[in-house]
Parts: sequence; structure tokens; C-alpha cells
Amino acid sequence: MKRKPNGASSIYQGTDGKWHGRVTMGVRDDGKPDRRHVERKTEAEVIIAVRKLEKERDSGRVRKAGSSWTVEKWLTYWVENIAAPSVKANTTSGYRVAVYVHLNPGIGAHRLEKLTPEHIEKLTRRMQENGSKPATAHQAFRTLRTALNEAMRRGHLTHNPASLAKSPRLTMIEVEPYSVAEVQSILLAAGERRNRARWAIALALGLRQGEALGLKWDHLDLDKQALRVRRNRLRPKYEHGCADKPCGKKAGYCPQRKHVNEDTDDTKSAAGRRVIGLPASVVQLLREHKEVQDAERRKAAQLWDEGDWVFTTPTGRPLNPNTDYHEWKKLLKGAGVRDGRLHDARHTAATVLMVLGVQERAAMDVMGWATTGMAARYQHVTDPVRADIASRVGGLIWESDAPNPVQRRAQEARPGGAALSRSARRRHSVRRIS
Repeated sequence: MKRKPNGASSIYQGTDGKWHGRVTMGVRDDGKPDRRHVERKTEAEVIIAVRKLEKERDSGRVRKAGSSWTVEKWLTYWVENIAAPSVKANTTSGYRVAVYVHLNPGIGAHRLEKLTPEHIEKLTRRMQENGSKPATAHQAFRTLRTALNEAMRRGHLTHNPASLAKSPRLTMIEVEPYSVAEVQSILLAAGERRNRARWAIALALGLRQGEALGLKWDHLDLDKQALRVRRNRLRPKYEHGCADKPCGKKAGYCPQRKHVNEDTDDTKSAAGRRVIGLPASVVQLLREHKEVQDAERRKAAQLWDEGDWVFTTPTGRPLNPNTDYHEWKKLLKGAGVRDGRLHDARHTAATVLMVLGVQERAAMDVMGWATTGMAARYQHVTDPVRADIASRVGGLIWESDAPNPVQRRAQEARPGGAALSRSARRRHSVRRIS
């Protein structure tokens, strides 16, 4: 019997009665051949398994040699050692919620290479049946897809099952920007509250919540009427400080809690670092706000935390985003306008730029957009805009008897010019035609 060349696949029946196959897939890290073994009950089954390994090898989609990962082990490693050092803190927080709350408990026990699109689709459906919103299921799905793409890039997977699975269907939220009258009502109600300039910044300039709360006074030049966006306020994270005598509460409510993360981070993107011109009314509000803050500083005395923040608590600490959100809800109720998200203020500011006819490139700079596609998401055609368009179209097509500019110039060139009456113009046209 002719001997097979080195590295060729082999199929044989072992002394145990089962059929075995061995396929050389490449070379291990230590330089030795990466020889994979498969075992089946029949020769036909082992031939199929061997051919599958050979196909993966020949296509360059070979799973890395060594013991395989479970989904939980890989996701935990990915989020803590790959994602966390390379993405922003808020993004990492979202990844951790998806991994530890949803993905690991739901599909973590599967072997990484055995995970199928059906496993993923069942998980996201189960999440929604148990009360999770479609957006939450979609976030978990996207996190898993990102993590598995990295596993594929590193050779732990030959394909990404999340790329084959159907993602959860998102319900589009219809955003209705606030009208000019509603904005005026909100700002009027804000005049009776602390940090009233905060809401002028949101509605007139469209700053994101983190950008507004991350402002410091050295980011403002009130004489030149300019504002520089540089930092983004982070949600505070806490740890227990009651190790000796546990309080039994969540870390955020621990009487001896410890603040463990930074107050701010870089802006969401490079486009977020921008300079915005300030309307004169906003400049005046900020000057008045600074005077009120100086009075609060004198009142707080040694309790004041000197951080140079524009919007603060009564003791100088930067505002908590959660507190800021609830203040917005109270403001809307006090103004007597419809309820809405805080982010709707940003949609309102973007729509105002469209109504004013601000060029797209300039609008991108004001809003801190990285791509032109964001305009379609944030700028909305409101009822007044629709009415104006309808009026202009009607005025153009169904204009009164007055001739348009082209007709007028033609009439003035004829004998008698513009003095011709409407009936005379018709008779004159008939004579020319005949």
C-alpha cells in the first residue's frame, strides 16, 4: 500500500470500533503541526467531518488551536481586557450591562464555536417576553456581534453567528420638536429656577446633556460671545465605603459611598470638540447666572467645591445627569407643555437651524455631527414648515391674474406695453395667431 504524503488527512477504524479522522490544519504557535482529530460512529460520518475541516483549512477560516472558549468566558475577557481599555467609559458601561445582565446568563454556557444564530434569536425574543424593551434587546445583540467579530478576527471562530441572526426589530420613535411658543413657555418657567441658563443652552444651542453639564467657565468667552465644547459629563459611579458594617443598600445610596470614576471624559467624537457662537440673550443669561453663582459661593463658604463648573449644586459640585433629567421633567410640567425627552431639546435646536436656512456644513459644526446623515435624524419638517411650503407652492401655481416676470417683460415689449388691458392682451394674441 502506497504511503500518503506528510500532512495528508487520514481516516481509519480504531480498535474501539469507531472511525477516526486526522487533518493537518496548519502549524501551532510552538512550530509543531496543528493536527485535528474527529471521531464518528461510521466511516461516512467521519469522511464528512474530515472534508469540512479541509474546506475550512483551504478557505483560510481555521479556528485557532487549543481549548475552545465558552461564550461567557470570551465575553468576560473581551469586555474587560479588549473593550474597556479602548472605548469610552459610557460605552464600556453599556457593554458591561449587556454582557453581565443579559448575554452571560442567557447564552454563556454554550461553547463559542457551537453558538448558532438560533440561540441568539431565542435570547433576544426571550428578553422582550420578560419585559426588556426592543432597544435593550438590540443593544445586547449589537454588543454580542461586536465581541464575536473580535473572536473571529483572532481565530477563535470561523464565522460570526450574530451576523447571520436576525436582529430585534426596533420601534422608531417619532420625535416632535418643540414649537417656538413652547420653547418660550419653557424658558419663561425656567426663569424661576436655579441654573435657568442651562435650559437656554439646551434649547438654543442643542448641546448634549453631558456637554452642557461638563462646561466650565474657562470654556466661555462672554465678551466674544463664544462657547467651546471640550468635555462630557459622566454619570457618577460609586462603591460601598461601609466594609466594616454593611449598610445593606445599593452602592449609590451607601452613607459612606465612594466616588470611583472621573467627573468628565472627552467629547463623544472629534466633531464634538467645537466652538459655538452665543446669541446675545444667552450671553446675558450666563452673566446673570454667574452673579447668582457667586452669591451661592459666598453663602456656602468653606463648603463650596471650587471646580469652575458652569452649572452646579448649591455647594459647587457638578450636576448629576440624573438630577438634571428630573429637573427637566419638572420644568416641562411647570411650563404647561407636553412631556418629552431631554434629548428632544437637541432635536428642537437642530430643526431651528433648518428653518433658519443654515447651511448643512455650518449646522454640522454647531451640532457637533460627524456625518451629514445626522441631519435627517435630528431635523424635522414641522407643521408650520409644511404650511409654509404649501402656501408657497400654491402661490406659485395658482397665482392671481397678475402676469409672472417673463410674461410681464414680453408685454412691455409689445406696442402699448403694460397699458394693454387683459381683454386687449387676449385680442392681441388672437390676431398674432391668426
